[in-house]
Amino acid sequence: MDSEQRRKRKQQGRIYRPACAKLLLVRSLTVCLSCLVFLLFISSDRLPIRRDGSFRPVLRTSTMSLLPAFLTGGGGGGVSQYQNLVVEGRVLLPDHLVLIVSSKLTPPTDNLDCVYYDNMLERAVLKPVISVDGYHQQLKSIVRCHLPPLNFSASVNLRGRGRSGDVVVERREWLLRLNQSVVPSWNKVVYEAVLDSNGYSSNVVVFAKGLNLRPHREADARKFRCHFSLTDFDQGLFVFNTRAIAAAQEVFRCLLPPSILNNLAKAKDIRVSVSRVDYNVEGADGAPLPSVAKVQIINSHEHKSNTRKYELCACTMLWNQASFLREWIIYHAWLGVERWFIYDNNSDDEVQEVIDELNLHKYNITRHAWPWVKTQEAGFSHCALRAKHECKWLGFFDVDEFFYFPHGRGRYKPRPNLLRALVKKYSDSPKIAELRTVCHSYGPSGLTSPPSKGVTVGYTCRLEAPERHKSVVRPELLHTTLLNAVHHFKLRDGYKYLNVRESKVLVNHYKYQVWDSFKAKFFRRVSTYVTNWQEDHNKGSKDRAPGLGTEAIEPLDWRLRFCEVWDTGLKHFVMANLADSTSGFLPWERSLA
Repeated sequence: MDSEQRRKRKQQGRIYRPACAKLLLVRSLTVCLSCLVFLLFISSDRLPIRRDGSFRPVLRTSTMSLLPAFLTGGGGGGVSQYQNLVVEGRVLLPDHLVLIVSSKLTPPTDNLDCVYYDNMLERAVLKPVISVDGYHQQLKSIVRCHLPPLNFSASVNLRGRGRSGDVVVERREWLLRLNQSVVPSWNKVVYEAVLDSNGYSSNVVVFAKGLNLRPHREADARKFRCHFSLTDFDQGLFVFNTRAIAAAQEVFRCLLPPSILNNLAKAKDIRVSVSRVDYNVEGADGAPLPSVAKVQIINSHEHKSNTRKYELCACTMLWNQASFLREWIIYHAWLGVERWFIYDNNSDDEVQEVIDELNLHKYNITRHAWPWVKTQEAGFSHCALRAKHECKWLGFFDVDEFFYFPHGRGRYKPRPNLLRALVKKYSDSPKIAELRTVCHSYGPSGLTSPPSKGVTVGYTCRLEAPERHKSVVRPELLHTTLLNAVHHFKLRDGYKYLNVRESKVLVNHYKYQVWDSFKAKFFRRVSTYVTNWQEDHNKGSKDRAPGLGTEAIEPLDWRLRFCEVWDTGLKHFVMANLADSTSGFLPWERSLA
């Protein structure tokens, strides 16, 4: 009997125990889901935010990392382009923060904010972006943000807003990143990398700050090593090391890892860095520099191999010089320039609008956003890499510099394409790879406001002695280091430059213009090795204007300075050949539309 009762109790236990277990499981799931909903609620920042120019605090209780920044839709129209946006890199420049994002952003972008987190990741503030630019052949974008507030991290994110003003919430990584990547400062970072392939050899040209190479000299490449990775270098994963084969200033040429060399398409978007090593001491390797540089493949995108090369192209770097660009391009196109590379160094004027207008009239101009300050030499090296697949000759000169062919002595009859015809004579030369021309510097010429007909007609008084020179090069024949001093390049062994006689061609440099135009030079110098004029350093430099201090204060006699010789040669040349015969207007005086 007892055994029968025990058997029945066991059967009842087997019947009711699963029911109890199911009840406990349901209760456990309910509690877990409730906790999860609560966590989502307290960490949510979907709050209405006012649109203005000031920082706006957002209280935050979650301490989970919000990096990298992934933006999702959900706030209405105008934000769909942010759905797959990834911040690939950040760099702290002296006066703003640059974010490199994974895709092209199309206007309008006024519904995009920079998001700043305090160092404890408990509070955030928002501020509208400064500007957005296309980057890397318009496949990516650059977003410029204000510098972070005091005690806030430089790991700035982005966030879009919908029509209703709702914030577009980030999709979070739910794992806490204990070792958050440090945002590199501008004085120590690898910032660009370009694949250079000519059919015979392939390597990567890397651009970096922080290794302090001497200006205008080739460095010992054995002292540097190159690093390739699919991830950030501070993670230490999947890093391939190769040696540098050339180095000068901020440019390093690196061998490719064998696995990439056998399939160059794999090089695209591989992250690259450089480190210093002591080749005399085994194992004495420095850490790779912080890097935002991913390998860019440019030669196949912009120019097909079966297309003929342009005879003459031009490259320049500018900042807020849209008002001079139209005259510079139209005039030099008349002299025979066929292709233009404009490196825009953070302009906030109408440069893009002017270029778009000119391109409607087949001027063949490409604007390249170059966010890196004080890197003119590196920018010109980068431009040479881009242009060598398209151009036989490439001129490097500023938008206030104009080639001029003196014709008063009967040697030349004014006609279009004079400059192109000059360089073409040397296109097949076995020795000449660069043509150099002297520059004459012009002063304000008595004017107090910008000349309405442009600089070539308005400024007619100059210094007597020439200053420096400008060059036109064959980009395929430059030295492997791409070493340059802005005005000229180091050439491949066996080639030389030719000084063209001043009576044949020269450059009018409208260097000292009316004060309102000239004073901008105080606030931005683009060359790496030229001191900013506001700094009390190297006051005797030829780059500076004689007699000026470190403040942009107009001298009383400014309009009369730098005037030793009245020279109206280019003025008459322009009016005779480019002015409308009926109205007298020059083509850059009015809209081309």
